[in-house]
Formats: sequence, C-alpha cells, structure tokens
Amino acid sequence: MAEFVTVDRGVAEGIAVIRIARPPMNLIDLQVALEVASVADRLAVDESVRAVVLYGDERVFSAGDELAELAGLTAARAAAMAADFQRALGALARLPQPTVAAISGYALGAGLELALGADRRIIGDNVKLGLPQIKAGLIPLAGIRRLSLLIGPAAAKDLVYTGRFVDPEEAASLGLVDEVVAPDDVFEAALRWARRFISGPAKALAAAKRVFEAGTHGHDRARAEWAELFDTEDQQIGTRSYLAAGPDAARFVGR
Repeated sequence: MAEFVTVDRGVAEGIAVIRIARPPMNLIDLQVALEVASVADRLAVDESVRAVVLYGDERVFSAGDELAELAGLTAARAAAMAADFQRALGALARLPQPTVAAISGYALGAGLELALGADRRIIGDNVKLGLPQIKAGLIPLAGIRRLSLLIGPAAAKDLVYTGRFVDPEEAASLGLVDEVVAPDDVFEAALRWARRFISGPAKALAAAKRVFEAGTHGHDRARAEWAELFDTEDQQIGTRSYLAAGPDAARFVGR
C-alpha cells in the first residue's frame, strides 16, 4: 500500500486522479516518486481509465526535492538509485492515456519534473514554478531534456542554470504551462480538459503519445503506429463515421 500517493476514481467516470499527499509541502523523495510510478503503471493497463489527473491539493502541488534525503547520499548510493528515480519522475509520460497536471501553490524541483511528463499543465495564477536544484549543487535528474523540448534550449538553460522561480505570466509566455486559471479553479479546469477524452479513441491517443515520446525518432515511430491502428475497432468506426457524418460523430469503443 502506498503511503503518500492515492488514486481517486470517483470524481468522474473514466478519469483517475493521482493525488500526492505528503504534508505540509508534498516534497518528492524516492519513495513518493516510486509510489507515483507504481500507481501509473497500474493505470496504464486499466482500459476503464481514459484520462489521468495528477494533483497535490488546493494549497500546493509539490515544493520540490526532499533535500534531507539527498544530503545523506554518497556518490555510490546516488548512482545506485538514479535510474529508478529518473524513471519514476517520468511516469506520466509513459501512460497511454492523456494526462494533465493540476498545479496549485508551487511546482518546484522534482515536483515540476513530474509535471513535465504530463501532456498538459494547468496552474493557478499565484503559482511559482522552477528547477532550483542548482542552488543545492545539483541538477534536475529527469527534467532537463523535457524542459528543453518544451520551451527550447536557451530558455531551459536559463531556468536550470539560475534555478530561478517563474511566475504564471512568464510560465505561460514560455510555454511551460498551458492554462492559467484562478487558484480555486485549478482542479476543475484539469477535469474539464480530461473529460474530453472519456469517449475518445483510446488506441489512437496512446499511439500519438508514443510518437511524441519517441522524440527524434518520432517520424519512424509514427509509420509503425499509424499502420497498427488499422487493426483497431476505433479506426474502423472513426473512418466510416467521418465519411458518413463528418467529424465528432463517431462513438468510439476504446479498442
């Protein structure tokens, strides 16, 4: 049983909410990261889940790394745990379902790295974001490549090298976040986005995610994913429906 991470399936049919609850600031240590990854791995094979929301609470998403844990590490111990920690922080990117991070208060360090794996980031208009690990003599373990792909190498280097915080206006202008709302509306805005995929073509959405995740090899991956979709019921339903009645008329079955 997870100690700090839970899944709520009762908010809306087809949507799973991963909640991080490690008060007071939802700091991310290896245990929390592995618990998120374990939950994500289970949701990945659950065909009843069509979209996933990652959330802390109304006060804070995550204020970053658990430095008390990191301060005691030797280089050998850090090397032994790095691969597991890095993989866990990328858990959202491996989910086949569309994912959205609903961010309140702070998304710093490892917390922001987790959120960078989501397909969409929605924040309150009072949120602070950043990767301040450099101020502790460290670097982000899982966020540098994702950040660089998201906002470009120059802007990513600025944030990583300085470790500075970013306010909502700058985060939106950089493309670091996708939507800025009132603090009380963060969770509902994330649900509103997630609901769009409850009846969507699950296999095609998963294929698109794998192509995006393939990065520089995405063009090659797209050929294989595109061809394999012709074995799905959703492709047959969608294509015939589009021909007969135009877009948005299909009733997909997720197979």
